[in-house]
Amino acid sequence: MLIQLTMRQVDGLPIPGSPVDGIRIMALLPRTWEKDLTQASGDIVIRVCPDEPTTCARVREQVTEILTNPEVDRWELVSCHTLPHKPLPDELSAVPPCRGTNEEDP
Repeated sequence: MLIQLTMRQVDGLPIPGSPVDGIRIMALLPRTWEKDLTQASGDIVIRVCPDEPTTCARVREQVTEILTNPEVDRWELVSCHTLPHKPLPDELSAVPPCRGTNEEDP
């Protein structure tokens, strides 16, 4: 299960370009989760893949609790949702290759 978490500063003011708080939050997440950090528009977006079956609600609980730590308590979780299934490589091989628009050009 791949879950996307979006966090925003409690006061709503973005911090452009600084990944430090995102890295701090990632470090506080369970170490067995796979994690990927993206920071866009001042929000922190982290994609996580928990190591065991869980629910989005349970992940939301864990992250909300993590955000009470003093080093990251200025952030709040504003979105937690499951991302759609990504096709596996063998599923992609069944898709015909893309064709360019200039195929018939000399």
